[in-house]
Amino acid sequence: MEARDILKRPVITERSSELMAEKKYTFEVDVRANKTQVKDAVQEIFGVTVDKVNIMNYKGKFKRVGKFGGYTNKRRKAIVKLTADSKEIEIFDI
Repeated sequence: MEARDILKRPVITERSSELMAEKKYTFEVDVRANKTQVKDAVQEIFGVTVDKVNIMNYKGKFKRVGKFGGYTNKRRKAIVKLTADSKEIEIFDI
């Protein structure tokens, strides 16, 4: 997989914005990607040094429309912690 295929998008929430002060960034990643692939992709795309990667899996929710039911897509989220001497990732172009 290419680095751009592994990282889908940044997750921007109130909690993830607070974590950015600690050099922790949250991304939605491909469900088949492992920690090593996520680490390499972040380092290649943003040019930073990654210290640690935590990954969480989310099951799809059951939704109904009339008598028909199904599940939403499952997701995978990664929290990437950068080293202290690494530069920060600019998610917002200000």
